[in-house]
Amino acid sequence: MSTFWSIWVSVITIGTLIGCAVLLRSCFSNKTGIEEGDDMGHEYDGIRELNNPLPKWWTYLFIGTLVFAVIYFILYPGLGNFKGVLGWTSSDQTVTSVAQSRASVVDAQQNKRLDQYAKELDDANNYFGEAFNQLAYDDNGLRSIPDIASDSEAIKVGQRLFLQNCSQCHGSDARGQKGFPNLTDDAWLYGGEPEAILTTVLHGRVGQMPGWKDALGEEGVKEVVSYTLSLSGRSVNAREAEAGKARFVVCAACHGTDGKGNPAVGAPDLTDRDWLFGDSRADVTETVMYGRSGVMPAWKDILGEEKVQLVSAYVWSLSNSDNK
Repeated sequence: MSTFWSIWVSVITIGTLIGCAVLLRSCFSNKTGIEEGDDMGHEYDGIRELNNPLPKWWTYLFIGTLVFAVIYFILYPGLGNFKGVLGWTSSDQTVTSVAQSRASVVDAQQNKRLDQYAKELDDANNYFGEAFNQLAYDDNGLRSIPDIASDSEAIKVGQRLFLQNCSQCHGSDARGQKGFPNLTDDAWLYGGEPEAILTTVLHGRVGQMPGWKDALGEEGVKEVVSYTLSLSGRSVNAREAEAGKARFVVCAACHGTDGKGNPAVGAPDLTDRDWLFGDSRADVTETVMYGRSGVMPAWKDILGEEKVQLVSAYVWSLSNSDNK
């Protein structure tokens, strides 16, 4: 916070406290010239106003509130850049990456700094850590994805972790949305095997489809789109599709000569009816013309291996219902 805004906040806060104290003090003295208990000469809706002081309990409550406010602003941050004598903070606001955040949390825990976020993480790890370990490990180490998927309690925990961390992109029902894969079907860009899903969640993915407008031209893009749509049985212009088939050689490097894709590089199967960015001609044309890019973040450093194992098992179970 800049010096100007620090002063601005401090002046308003202190001024408000002083104003409340002055107002309360004025209510203690009778400066109206009217005896206590006498009629003030005001009437509203049949109710007469009498010159009575505030109730003692109410007055003491106001005084206690003001005293509490002064003590609070001395102990805790609230007056601009003043950090309070206790040094308490909700979290380290200087971090700009996950790595910095983790280092800051460790530093706060080791040096006993009053960082609320670090304390809550530490409390959560102490409270829930053993439970996660029991679900993710057995006597032989980390349990396999299918083994965890067969454990109803582990799957419930995996689902909760999914809702907390993955549903923002994939939806609470895991059916995805435009640009974010549906995790309940059997169409997997990088493979739907347990280890492939685990690798994706652990390390993330970065996908890149180049744009072909400059290389193919608008007419060439139109022909390639027609051929691509024909691979999934769509009705298209036969002449355009035939011309597009010859041009498809530039796409075959990733999608294969048969258009069935390549999980090793995340190239989708073009012969099915699953389209990540939309299946209309306009959507597919935009994809071929300008390309697409997508990033799946890595969760290893955020959740840890135990939680990733549970989330991966839940995701795998969504498209393997027999193993739930």
